[in-house]
Amino acid sequence: MTDWPNLAELLLTEDAAVPIALVGAPLAAGSVTPGACDRAPALLRETLRRIGRYDVEIGRSIFTPVRDRGDVALDGLSIEEATGPIRDAIAQSVGAHALTLVAGGNNAVTRPAALALGLPLEKVGLITLDAHFDMRGLDDGLSNGNPVRALMNDGLPGKNIAQIGLASFANTAQMHRDALAAGNRVISVEEVRRDGIRAAVKQAIGHTAHCAALVIDCDIDVIDRAQMPGAPGARPGGMHVADFFWAVRTLASQHATKVIDLTEWDPSLDPTDLSALTAARWVAECIAGFESR
Repeated sequence: MTDWPNLAELLLTEDAAVPIALVGAPLAAGSVTPGACDRAPALLRETLRRIGRYDVEIGRSIFTPVRDRGDVALDGLSIEEATGPIRDAIAQSVGAHALTLVAGGNNAVTRPAALALGLPLEKVGLITLDAHFDMRGLDDGLSNGNPVRALMNDGLPGKNIAQIGLASFANTAQMHRDALAAGNRVISVEEVRRDGIRAAVKQAIGHTAHCAALVIDCDIDVIDRAQMPGAPGARPGGMHVADFFWAVRTLASQHATKVIDLTEWDPSLDPTDLSALTAARWVAECIAGFESR
C-alpha cells in the first residue's frame, strides 16, 4: 500500500476468484472513421495508477479487486473474424465473475459482448450511452456503426433496448424511425439536459426491467467533445462528463448488469491526458456502482 491508494492496486494479473474482471478487446477493424482504438486497453491500464480509490461522496475507499484477464488476440482480424474470439473471452469471464468490464476497441465489440451472455436475446437487455443509434445498414458487413442493428437482426427486440444521449446532426432519419418502430426507448442528449440524467437512467432501467441480464454499452463519444477529445465520433454539445460518470455508476449498481463496455476511445487523437483520465475514471465508477449493490 502506498500513500496514494490507487486503482492499479486493485488490478490482479493472476487467477483469482473475485467478482469483477477486465477483458481487453483492442478491435480497430471496420471503423467508420479509421483510427487507433486498439491502443486504448493498454493506456487504460497504465492510467489506473493515477485514479485514487477514496470516494469523497460516500466517505470510503472502493476496495473490490479486478481480475485482469488480458487482451483478446485480434491483430489482423476483421470484425466478422473477431466476433467469435471476443464473445468466447467475455463468456469465460461472465461465467467466472459477477461483472465483466470490456475495454474496447471500437463499438463493434458490443455485439459479441451481448452474445457472450449465452442467453436467448429475448432475455438480454441493452442500454447504450451513445451519441449514435449504431444502426447503419448491414449490406456492407459489420462495422462499429451497426452493432445495435446487427443485434436486432440477431433477434434482440426493441423492448429490450434503451438508448441514452443520442445527438442531433449525428444520425439519420431512417435510423431514428427504425429505432422507434422497433420499440427502442430513445432518449436524446437534449432530453438529458432538460430532464436530467437521473430521469434518463430511470427510464432506461424501467424499459429493460423485464430482462434477465443487461449489457451496458458506454460509447465514450456520448461525452461532449471538449471533455473527450479522444473520441472520433464525439461532437460539441454532447453529454457532460459528470452525467456520464453518474450514469455509469448507477447502471453498474444494477444486479442484472453483467457486462459494461467502454468503446470508441482513440488515444492518438488526444495529445493530453484528458481522455485517458476520463476512461480510467470509468473503471472507478463501475467498481463503486458494483459495491453499492
